Amino acid sequence: MNLSFYIAKRYLFSKKRTNLINIISAISVAGMAIGTMGLIIGLSGFNGFDSLIKSLFSSFDPDLKITLVEGKSFESNNQTFNEIRKMKDVLFFTEVIEDNALLRYENRQVLATIKGVSDDYSQMTGLDTMIVDGEFILKAGNDQYAVIGQGVAYYLSLGVNLINPISIYVPQKGRSSGLTMEGSFNQGHIYPSGIFSVQQEIDSKYIIVPIAFAREIFEMDEKVNSVELKLKDGASVKTVQKAITAQLGSRFVVKNRYQQHDYLYKTMQGEKYAVYLILILILIIASFNIVGSLTMLIIDKKEDIGILQSMGADKPLIRNIFLFEGWSVSILGAVIGTIAGLAICQAQIVFGFVKLQGGGGSFIIDAYPMTIIPLDILLIFFSVVLIGFVAAWFPVKHISGKFLEDEAH
Repeated sequence: MNLSFYIAKRYLFSKKRTNLINIISAISVAGMAIGTMGLIIGLSGFNGFDSLIKSLFSSFDPDLKITLVEGKSFESNNQTFNEIRKMKDVLFFTEVIEDNALLRYENRQVLATIKGVSDDYSQMTGLDTMIVDGEFILKAGNDQYAVIGQGVAYYLSLGVNLINPISIYVPQKGRSSGLTMEGSFNQGHIYPSGIFSVQQEIDSKYIIVPIAFAREIFEMDEKVNSVELKLKDGASVKTVQKAITAQLGSRFVVKNRYQQHDYLYKTMQGEKYAVYLILILILIIASFNIVGSLTMLIIDKKEDIGILQSMGADKPLIRNIFLFEGWSVSILGAVIGTIAGLAICQAQIVFGFVKLQGGGGSFIIDAYPMTIIPLDILLIFFSVVLIGFVAAWFPVKHISGKFLEDEAH
């Protein structure tokens, strides 16, 4: 065993002449452990919410979405799009018409986004699993139905068992405003079959209808606003995205699931790294305990330093003893904190001890979500060890050097 490490280990666990050194060393270990535990719990909590939001959006957003760079509508029934439809990695190809409209039910009205979709839309997304009332039905025989976001349903105060249909108003194309809504707006009437709940931003915005209904009310003929694609299991989203982008050219933009909510995901990542940096800063402050304990230990072991020098120990060996001592404190704290942090996160995952305030069944989950990412755990562990090494290096470099010079004289 390395002599410096062996002596450092003895110093770490042996009783010092001054009991205060033992107390400060214990506080140093506890500070590093608590900081490590806080980092693991904090980042795992952010990862949990990140995973939750991604899973919610995955129930509504397609793997890939094709839209125009400029303009609003385009024809999707041509050779280029037919080739995309037949690509081996494309499982579902859904045409979408999406635009704003005025919804009215009895004496209540709200602006919402009408999303007209193909018949296979329920197979392409997981929206049918997010139904909180009724069923996901867009067509039944010759009858057409709508599936409505929970927020829209709340604003209109409606359920799935209506006597009267929802009225939808859209301005007529190429026509100036008239004196009445009937003369200036296209009108449609439709009954809701189900109410879905994904995320507040989506729930308060969207109403899903058959694409034939949307074509008629928006006067779209054969054009669409976007094409949504679901890929086969195992297909590389990035590879397919590049292939479709090259095939369509610069006139179209192809976005993956995360690019469709680019701002949200970047904000969440930014918040995660901000929390990481804040907790690292707290950990750096806590590491000053290592500086204090090492300084007092070097003073306490001044006689030992003289004895080791008289026995032929050189300066690097003596410095390494105290460097390993300080580093051992940070590693011990990192190990204890990592084990405790992982245990708390796992307990929260299994038992859900910490509940969401105001949850009570009104949200999709009742307890704070946790997701443990091994790469984050490694990053935290090595960050703590690095901070401990730097904290130990300063007093060893300056203070032990002074004592070594004194002993030499």
